[in-house]
Amino acid sequence: MRSSTKRNYIAILSGLVNSSRCEAPGGRLSMRIGFFVWEYPPALVGGLGTYADYITREYVSMGNDVTVFTLNPGNLKTREIVKGVEVHRPLVADASNVFPMFVVDDLKKWGTNIRMFNDIFIYNILSASKFINSMLKKEGLNYDIVCVHDWLSSVSGLMVKNETKTPVAFHVHSTEWGRAGGQGSEVVSHLEWATSQKVDKIVTVSHAMQEDLARHGWPKSKITVVWNGVDPECYDPKNCKAEDVAAIRGKYGIKPEEKMILFLGRLTWVKGVTNLVQAMPTVLEEYPNTKLVILGKGEQQNDIIDAANRLGISEKIVFRFEFVPERERILHYAAADVCIFPSVYEPFGIVSLEAMSMGKPIIVGAHGVVGFREQVIPSGPDQNGVHVNGESAADIAWGIKETLCDPERAKKWGQNGRKRVLQYFTWREAAKQTLQAYETLQHPQEHVEYRVVDMAESFEENKK
Repeated sequence: MRSSTKRNYIAILSGLVNSSRCEAPGGRLSMRIGFFVWEYPPALVGGLGTYADYITREYVSMGNDVTVFTLNPGNLKTREIVKGVEVHRPLVADASNVFPMFVVDDLKKWGTNIRMFNDIFIYNILSASKFINSMLKKEGLNYDIVCVHDWLSSVSGLMVKNETKTPVAFHVHSTEWGRAGGQGSEVVSHLEWATSQKVDKIVTVSHAMQEDLARHGWPKSKITVVWNGVDPECYDPKNCKAEDVAAIRGKYGIKPEEKMILFLGRLTWVKGVTNLVQAMPTVLEEYPNTKLVILGKGEQQNDIIDAANRLGISEKIVFRFEFVPERERILHYAAADVCIFPSVYEPFGIVSLEAMSMGKPIIVGAHGVVGFREQVIPSGPDQNGVHVNGESAADIAWGIKETLCDPERAKKWGQNGRKRVLQYFTWREAAKQTLQAYETLQHPQEHVEYRVVDMAESFEENKK
């Protein structure tokens, strides 16, 4: 192609390409986002699925296109549109008896959990292959960013980086060393490390996590902090009918004059729930009209039952070991007088935001890598709760008694918490800040020029 002719084509096509990228509400350019996440509604396991549900809907409402790739438990559609989000769920196959033939010893230790690794690995391979070969190459779509969430989707991120020029952001909601107390799977840790080195941006959920990643040698210059959010319209005490709230308390035998303390979360060691049970005798000495409701499931179920029996306080603790739908969880928050989350490792912790949005005073673990301390102000005119050391039953007991001793003050803390949510912790704010982080990876003029030259050369070739 003659250079002058080529320049003319580029000039014409540049205008077409630039005009096709629409301006989203708020004056920013819309983006096409590839979103790889292990759990997505209706297949929810924990906080990551809640995050994925809300943040993708916010992206769409702000004028962006979102394509989600997620795990299929086997009974869901492989491709559908959910609330404006395009969702792909490739069906996996069982190769769990194949992995032990060639994988490292670390994976052989997974035992029956090797099926979980199988599903995650195959989900990644199928999803990344479909994205690269079908979405990009066959359908000719151009994505502005690909984001992958935790090690569960890290293989997809590495594959996209190997095969494309699309920027990749690695969202780190937790780490293997944190979840496992410095131990854990070498394979998972290596996947996390390799992904951190390869990607263009690391987005994490708290400054506590940013510091922890940097301490472990991750490239600090890549790390951006974006807090999670909550839906304050959904989590609003005004939406709860008094009779529905009374029914929740009545279900657990909690009388009007009694105080209800609520713990909600996975029953695993990092949540500090065993220490919470051990704190209750000290609390009950001063506040006998108190009941603790533990809502959730996990490997520590038997441990906390045994602890309550050993301490002789079983009648003061209600255990409900199941996953409760969102609407019922909201009623539990409304029914509680105090909410407590004494985690010893919690990169962020959406449950505290939910409690804050419901206007409840909260007690949170704040020692170690815990994002709760960035949400909860423990003193001053804006106080909305107290910080405790989740590793200390005595300190947990102190926090509960400090909250129960002055009901009017505790009520004010709850009001302050909801105000704080509305100012800093909505999903719209989280989406806006995340998109700003993505935009730092965009080079519109360079990207357009690259695409236009290809289009111009292809056009000229077709004329021959």
